[in-house]
Amino acid sequence: MMRSIPTLFFFAFGWLVLGTVAARAEVQTETIVYHDGDVALEGFVAWDPAKVTGTAPGVLVVHQWMGLTDYEKGRCQQLAELGCVAFALDIYGQGVRPADTAEAGKTAGKYKGDRDLYRRRLNLGLNQLQGRSDVDGKRIAAIGYCFGGTGVLELARSGADVAGVVSFHGGLDSPSPSDGKNIIAKILVCHGADDPFVPKDDIEAFVKELNDANINWQMDVYSDAVHSFTQPMAGNDNSKGAAYNQQADHRSWLAMQLFFQELFGTKMPLVQP
Repeated sequence: MMRSIPTLFFFAFGWLVLGTVAARAEVQTETIVYHDGDVALEGFVAWDPAKVTGTAPGVLVVHQWMGLTDYEKGRCQQLAELGCVAFALDIYGQGVRPADTAEAGKTAGKYKGDRDLYRRRLNLGLNQLQGRSDVDGKRIAAIGYCFGGTGVLELARSGADVAGVVSFHGGLDSPSPSDGKNIIAKILVCHGADDPFVPKDDIEAFVKELNDANINWQMDVYSDAVHSFTQPMAGNDNSKGAAYNQQADHRSWLAMQLFFQELFGTKMPLVQP
């Protein structure tokens, strides 16, 4: 009899683990190809059928300068586990994925230098999310990382019909500060206190832009955090200017969830990334 106790324990534990895996496996994903004229764009959508009954909040995810990668796809799956339908758009185009940071800088620079093109690609991605029958059009938000953090602010400046946007370590500059008047979304900016790529002048100009336009905004600033603080692939050397910071990553993800509760008018589980 004594030997049967461990056996039963491990049997039960095994079922518990399998049950947990099965719960996560309920998240469904799909690759979506859409177009900007002749340019094919390849996005990624995730949702959990067990949590989406009727319509659910939609979250647009805008990628960092390396393009749409497994990182953004993972974030979509995390958002699906929260009960959202998450769509990661593609700014660059199908198959356009920079091989290194030098190429990424050039590719991202093309869009940062042409904000009209950037906004068009952003809104085309938003249209994909808005057009889904399982998404509540009145409960849509956008989040973005680095280049994508700039992107969600440009989406808001375009006058896009979204409830709110969250910029994670994004650039805050705007060549047309008067476009702040087009913003109808609430804004949350999650910023590293030691980010060397966002000058103090940009922060001051950004705050002025939003205040002049009477926008509802907030900025969370995380100590000892530099650029890319939500991205483990950035390493942990702050001296490089871009590095992962687990505490800032967790705090900013929780801040996003609280922001979503306010935007969507529903209680969401507060889950660490």
